[in-house]
Amino acid sequence: MPSPAGRAAGPLPSDVHDLLVRLVKTPSYPGVTRQEADVVRHLAAFLESHRIGCEITEAAEGRPNLVARVAGPEPGPHLLLCGHTDTVPPNARVGAPEIETHEERGVLHGRGSVDMKGAVAAMAATLVRLRSQLTRGTVSFAAVADEEMRSLGAEALITSGFRADAAIVGEPTECRVAIGHKGLEWLNVDFEGKTTHGGTPRAGINAIAAAARFAELVTTDLVPALEARTDPVLGPPMINLGTIHGGDQPSTVAGHCRIQLDRRWVTTETVEQVFEDLERLLARVRDAFPGLRTAISRLPDGMATMIHGPVTTDPGHPIVKAAEQALLDHGRAAPLTVFPAWTDASLLGREGGIPPIVWGPGDLACAHSPDEHIALVDVALAADLYTAAALHFTSR
Repeated sequence: MPSPAGRAAGPLPSDVHDLLVRLVKTPSYPGVTRQEADVVRHLAAFLESHRIGCEITEAAEGRPNLVARVAGPEPGPHLLLCGHTDTVPPNARVGAPEIETHEERGVLHGRGSVDMKGAVAAMAATLVRLRSQLTRGTVSFAAVADEEMRSLGAEALITSGFRADAAIVGEPTECRVAIGHKGLEWLNVDFEGKTTHGGTPRAGINAIAAAARFAELVTTDLVPALEARTDPVLGPPMINLGTIHGGDQPSTVAGHCRIQLDRRWVTTETVEQVFEDLERLLARVRDAFPGLRTAISRLPDGMATMIHGPVTTDPGHPIVKAAEQALLDHGRAAPLTVFPAWTDASLLGREGGIPPIVWGPGDLACAHSPDEHIALVDVALAADLYTAAALHFTSR
């Protein structure tokens, strides 16, 4: 999507353009050996070519994090620029191969271009600029692994003791400043009934019928209750029944059924409530199906050890004000928003004590799609905005 109206961003420097193309051409999705290692290698080479040292550590075996920093001659606030280096896997269009990395009319197409290697390249470029411009404070850049799955990289960064006064997480917001997002739980809800012949259904317990009753209760009872818990910033909690699988064949009473759901929770709730709400509905289902057994569990790849909770940052916080001023400096409106997806900002804010904003180039709508792309002018704009915001933040 083109940049919003305002002063045009300068062209993307050739070395940053080349870095971005290398990052996007380098696969870093699940199944790739040492998944993010080659992306980190390209980033380190770029930064070191500009005399910026890098610290590379492993969040898990073969899964590196990179941290680099620049510091001004005077002490001052510490800002973190944070981006992830992994991507989701390819997803080919029906009847067509996965889109290959290519550039057309100032737009770079390819997996990871918008989520979020465009922002990662802009953050690396920002650090290079700040090396000669920063007069106070410190700006760090962390390129972390595994955000798309368990956030191993962000967890490792936090448990290493890393701290900063604020963070910018570069997910695609079309360069609008997002001051928070909902929490996330991916859950299995299992129904164990009793299998019998389809000709004698009264002798069994139909797990599919029980799951259908649960789905009905979610719609009629839980959704209205969630709307009553609306968060003043994040809006109402949400629940989505994503998949359902059960049974063996048409002539057999289904002995097992599983629903997988997505639950987005807000600051007016607790994670305990997320599970308690569902358990109350399941108790009603069990009453209607004597002998039925039920269980709730997290999807195994949904999180590592830290809760993926909601996060908000006060609109008056200096990082929000610095980002707003950077936009105004570039002749762009600065309305605040919230991000519709979950990000590592949650862990940085809740577990690391680092107030975050989510702010980056590109349109989330094309992330994870076979037509993923980003305008090069938006990457250039992001580098300009990050640089301006860092200077505003550290000079206060």
